[in-house]
Amino acid sequence: IQDFGEDDSLYITKVTTIHMGNYTCHAYGYEELYQTHILQVNVPPVIRVYPETQAQEPGVSASLKCHAEGIPNPRITWLKNGIDIMPKLSKQLTLLANGSELHISSVRYEDTGAYTCIAKNEVGVDEDISSLFIEDSARKTRLSVGNMFYVFSDDGITVLQPNECEIRRHIRPEERIFTSYEEICPRVEGEGTQSCLWASAVNVRDKYIYVTQPKQNRVMIIDIQTQKATQSLDVDLLPTKLHYDKSHDQVWVLSWGDMQKSSPTLQVIPEASAGEDQHVIRTPFEGVDDFFIPPTNLIINHVRFGFIFNKSKSAVHKIDLETVTHIKTINFKNYSCVPQTMAYTHLGGYFFVQCRRNRSAAASPQLVIDSVTDAVIGPNSDVSGTPYISPDGRYLVSADEDSGRIKVQVLSVRGEIKLIYDLQTNIHVSDLTFQPSFTEGNQYYIYATSHLQTDVLFVELSTGKMNVLKNLKDPITSKDWPWSNYNRIMKDSGLFGQYLITPAKDSLFVINGRQNTLRCEVSGIRRGNTVVWVGEV
Repeated sequence: IQDFGEDDSLYITKVTTIHMGNYTCHAYGYEELYQTHILQVNVPPVIRVYPETQAQEPGVSASLKCHAEGIPNPRITWLKNGIDIMPKLSKQLTLLANGSELHISSVRYEDTGAYTCIAKNEVGVDEDISSLFIEDSARKTRLSVGNMFYVFSDDGITVLQPNECEIRRHIRPEERIFTSYEEICPRVEGEGTQSCLWASAVNVRDKYIYVTQPKQNRVMIIDIQTQKATQSLDVDLLPTKLHYDKSHDQVWVLSWGDMQKSSPTLQVIPEASAGEDQHVIRTPFEGVDDFFIPPTNLIINHVRFGFIFNKSKSAVHKIDLETVTHIKTINFKNYSCVPQTMAYTHLGGYFFVQCRRNRSAAASPQLVIDSVTDAVIGPNSDVSGTPYISPDGRYLVSADEDSGRIKVQVLSVRGEIKLIYDLQTNIHVSDLTFQPSFTEGNQYYIYATSHLQTDVLFVELSTGKMNVLKNLKDPITSKDWPWSNYNRIMKDSGLFGQYLITPAKDSLFVINGRQNTLRCEVSGIRRGNTVVWVGEV
């Protein structure tokens, strides 16, 4: 933001969604004389279609999906071979979720064609094509390696296709790493069975998976195309957390040094998607308890800054991800808040900081930081707990694991934060994820797991309606999962996926998010709490 010009105006040279909100000016020395301007930022639509192409046999059903984001919400229309399909809608051909899905219940040869999804709002238009081919024996392409969950457990790596609940590949502990010929999970003297220990894994552009092995002090790289371990990288002692920074194609590695976290370090693996001859760079940051890098999305595809925090300091440190340098410290001394986790929305450009609990005191409210000015705005009213932001930035869901309360706030297109639901649950949330709605466009459901209970909570964000999936067995104990607070994760299957996965102590549960039902249980997978989804390859 440029400050005042000659004419006492405020200039914003490149407006993005982080600038939306209220701007107030007042006469110097006369605070009571003020004027407020509301800046609303409109964004032209950006769309993704799925699949780009598909082949089906006559008589089966087919779906073509289109996800659109923009401000205001775009309207979706479809063309087939350039002609509007609206007049052709019937029982056979239906539009679901405000046009986000085109469903053909029983395909015929004449349904072959190029289907164009068009998304429009007041400020622009975007379009893309999804092609459908109807053939007698639809090309069964070679077994795809995409649309799979990779589950890292004591017994190696399980590649699971959720639609059929089918294990496509099992990489065992004694298999070898291609470049070094070391075993994937080396045998430990004195232990009867050869087993693996994993902490954190990330997907790098659907080409590679990077995963930490805390006992071996290394990061292993798996090639998704060949489904083989290709390389391992030695890193600092006890690597426990990875994050893939898409904007700069680098993987960040947090190592604890020891189980007391007494000498933590942060390292970076550059050019991560190259996947070969990788090396590790040490950063200058010391005493790092945790770090936060905002995610990218359809509208914001480049992130420049991240944050690191130390467990004893009432502050967060802003860092430049490109140059890997410290920029400034944002202090929370006035709020006696030691940060525990953070979340970010690009709507209004707010960071939400969860404060670490004092054993004696009640949970303190989250703090809100404005990303334009790096100023601490103050507490997020009385909302406490772990903050989670929906992929489109519109919903902030805060789960207070002690009280079981879940508060849902919505961010308006003017950058205002408004509480819409205060839900009392008996689920002490371990992890929570967002699933796009299959009945309404631009809406979400949330699925939340519990630290202790066997139930999974489901909430429809458009109505606040709650439901519970019962008896998904006991979670892994916190003692058996020292690497994070998330001793039972919940992993979704991307923008167009309908399956979610959550581990129990000795098995995995696959949930069908479209029907809000349990799809299957895969038994014999112990401590499978590190999971990566791989989309189209």
